[in-house]
Amino acid sequence: METILKYSPTVFAVGNSYKIFVPVTESSVMWVRVGNENYYDHSNGVLRSATLLHKLTVPMAELDREKKYTVCYRRMIERKPYFSETGEIEEVEFSFSPLPEGDFRAFHIADAHGMVDAPVGAAKKFEAEFGKADLLILNGDIINHSGKLEYFDTFFEISSRITGGAVPVVFSRGNHDTRGIYAERIEDYTPTRGGSSYFSFRLGSLWGLVLDCGEDKLDTNAEYGNTNCCHAFRKEETKYIESIISNASEEYAAEGVRRRIVMAHVPFSMRFQPPFNIEEDTYTYWCKLLKENVKPDIMIAGHTHKLCISMPSSERDALGQPCPLAVASEPSVKENKFIGGGFVFEEGKITVVFCNAEKIIQTHEILGEEK
Repeated sequence: METILKYSPTVFAVGNSYKIFVPVTESSVMWVRVGNENYYDHSNGVLRSATLLHKLTVPMAELDREKKYTVCYRRMIERKPYFSETGEIEEVEFSFSPLPEGDFRAFHIADAHGMVDAPVGAAKKFEAEFGKADLLILNGDIINHSGKLEYFDTFFEISSRITGGAVPVVFSRGNHDTRGIYAERIEDYTPTRGGSSYFSFRLGSLWGLVLDCGEDKLDTNAEYGNTNCCHAFRKEETKYIESIISNASEEYAAEGVRRRIVMAHVPFSMRFQPPFNIEEDTYTYWCKLLKENVKPDIMIAGHTHKLCISMPSSERDALGQPCPLAVASEPSVKENKFIGGGFVFEEGKITVVFCNAEKIIQTHEILGEEK
C-alpha cells in the first residue's frame, strides 16, 4: 500500500523545538515517534483528522539525540461520535541530521513566487559545488499570494526536494504572504511561536532571530482594502525584540552560542522609495537594538529581487545596519529562473555564494569573529 505522505516532512526550527509538518493526501490521524516517545497532532487530546497538513512539535534535544523519527498514522475511514473507524498503523521512518556544532552550510530561498524547479535547481548547484546544505532558509514570498490553499504546497514541495525531511528548516513570512483570503490562516500552514510569525531559534551553536516586517506599504494603502494593521503588529514585535534582549542569557548570550544570525524577508535597514518608505523610526530602532545588544554576524534578506552584500556604513546602509547584510534572492518568474544564496559558515568567516541551477554567479567572503 502506498503511503499517504504527499511530500517528505519539513522539520521547522522554532525556539527550542522542532515543528514537523507533514502534508498528506487523505484524512488520517498522526503522531511521530522519537526514541520511545510519541508526539501527537492533537487538539486538546483529540487527534486531528480534518486536515491534510499534520503538525507535530518535538523537543529539539530529543530529535538531535536520536537522529531519526518515525511518522505514524492511521487512515481515517469514518469519523463518528461513537466507534470511529480507522485503518491499521502505518509507519515511515526518516533520518535526521542536526546542525553541526562547528562549520556548516545553509541555503537561502526567498521570492520564489510560486516557482519550484528553479529554486530547487539553485540549491542543487550549491550542493554540487560546496556540499549538501545543513540548513534550509525559506525567507518569505515563496508563494505569490495566499489566495488559494494549494499554494501553500510550494513550501513543502521545495523543502521536500531539498531536505528530504532530514535537516532543519527556518521559515519567515514575506509581504506577499499577507495577501489573499488565507493570509489570516497562515499560522495553520507555517511554523509560528504561539501564532506569532517572529521568533528566535537555537540550532546547536547557532542562535537566530526571525523578524517579520509585514506589508511593505502603509496600512492605509488602497491596495490592501482596509484589511491590514501591520503598524500595530510591528509595535508588538518591537516589544518582543526588547524581551529577547532582557532575556539575553537564555537567548543570544546563552552558553554554547557561537554564531548569531538575523533573517527577515525585507532588508529593513535600507531606505526605499515611496510608497515603500515606511516605518523608518521603527526600523532604525530595531537596528539600534540589534547592533548594541545582539551583535549578529549576518542579516539575511530577500524582497528587493536584487543580489547584494551591504556592509555597515556603506551606501546601502540608511538606518544603522547592525552587521553585514546579504540580500540573497533574484527571481525571474517569467523565465522560470532563480538565483539563491548559499552560506558557508567557517571559523572566522562566512562565504556567501549566489548561484542558479547552472552556475555560480558571485562569491563573497565576510570576515568576523565567532562569539
